[in-house]
Amino acid sequence: MARIDWPDTPSLGAELDEFRLRMRTWIAENRPPELDVLRDWNPYMGERPTEVPEVARPAFEEWTRRLRAARLICAEWPSEYGGSDFTPIQAAILAEEMEAARAPVVTRGPGELLVGPAVLAHGTPEQKQRFIPGIISGQDRYCQGLSEPDAGSDLAAVRTRGEVEGDQIFITGQKVWTSEAADATHIIVLCRTDPSAPKHRGLSVVLVEIDPRYVTMRPLRQMPGGAEFCEVFFERAPAPLSSVIGGLNNGWRVVLTALSYERGGAATVHHLRFRQEVAALAELIRWRGRAADRRQLAWAYAQVELMRYQGLRLMNSLHEGLPPDNGSPSVRKLFWSEYHQRFCAEALALLGADAAAAPSEFRERIRGWRELYLWSRAETIYAGTSQIQRNIIGEQILGLPREPIVRGGEQS
Repeated sequence: MARIDWPDTPSLGAELDEFRLRMRTWIAENRPPELDVLRDWNPYMGERPTEVPEVARPAFEEWTRRLRAARLICAEWPSEYGGSDFTPIQAAILAEEMEAARAPVVTRGPGELLVGPAVLAHGTPEQKQRFIPGIISGQDRYCQGLSEPDAGSDLAAVRTRGEVEGDQIFITGQKVWTSEAADATHIIVLCRTDPSAPKHRGLSVVLVEIDPRYVTMRPLRQMPGGAEFCEVFFERAPAPLSSVIGGLNNGWRVVLTALSYERGGAATVHHLRFRQEVAALAELIRWRGRAADRRQLAWAYAQVELMRYQGLRLMNSLHEGLPPDNGSPSVRKLFWSEYHQRFCAEALALLGADAAAAPSEFRERIRGWRELYLWSRAETIYAGTSQIQRNIIGEQILGLPREPIVRGGEQS
C-alpha cells in the first residue's frame, strides 16, 4: 500500500528511545512475513480475528502465539496475571511500532477495554487471579451488557434486575447494542440490585458466563449488512456473588472506571487507525488518477495530526506523572467521531457516483469504504453521544453552569 510520510515521533528520552528500539527489533524478528498478504490491513484487526482473511489466518494465529509468549497482549496489565507491567507510554510506543511494521495489534475487545480495567481497579486479589488471565489468553471472550432500550447514554436508568439469593445473584432483564456478543463466552452486566436506592446507587456490575439456558442472543443487523450487535435477554441467569466487581450496589463507580478507559485509555495510539485510512484513500485516488483531490486529503492529514498531538500531550502528562484533565476523554471522543463521519463522507464523494457502475475490480476496492461510511454514522452516538460529550466538556472543563442563564427576563 502506498504510504504517506508522517512526522517522526519526538524523542521521549534515552530510556524510552531504547525501549522503542527493543520493541522494533522484536517485531522485526517475530512478525511472520505471511502477514504481507493483508492488503486491506487494519492495525486493530486483532479485535475480531474472524475478520482476518483465510489466507492469512495461520500466520495471524502464529503471530498471536508469539505475542502471548512475549507477554505483549494486554502488556500494561500486571505481570503476576500475565501482563508485562508496561506503563501507558510504553504501551503506546509498542502500538506505534506495530503500526510502522504493519503488524496487527492483537487485542481482547471489551475484555481488554472494559472488563480488565474494572477488575484491576475494583476487584479483589482473588477476582484478579480468576478473571484477568482468561482475558489475556483469549479463553474468556467478553461482550458489553450495559445499554438497554431505555438506558443508552443515561446508563443509570437501567432496569435489568440482579436478585441476591444466598451466595448467588440472578439476572433478569434486557440489554441492547451488545458489542461482539455472537462470539462471547461471558458478558459484563450492569444491573439494579437495590430498587429503593437513588438512581445512581443500588447498581452492581456482574461478570456472567453466557449459558443459553438463561441467556438469549438475538442478532441486530446493521446498515453495512453485518450483525456485530445483539439484543440480549436474561431469564434469571445465575452468577456467584464472587462475580460481582466492586461489591454490591457499587456498580456506578465501577462502570465509570470502565467507560473512562474505553473512551480515553487508547488516546495515545487512536490516531494510528485513521492514518491507515488516509494512506489507503491516497492510494485509491492515485489509482483512479484523481490528482486534484489533494485538498481533502490535506484536511484529513491535518485532523489526524491534531489527534496525534492530543495523544502526545497525554503521553507527556503520563511521562511526568501528571493526571489528565477530567474531561479530556470527552474532548477526544467528540473530535475523532465527528472527524471520522466527515472523512468517510468526503471519501465517498471522492470515489464518485460512477462507482456503482464501475468495473468489478473497482467495486471490490470501494466496498470497504461504503461499509466504513455506514458504520461512521453511529460513531457520534455510541460510547456517549456528542451531546453528552459537550455537556461534560462544558461542565468539567469550562466550568459552565448547569442551570439556564437568565438575562433581562429572558432565558438563554
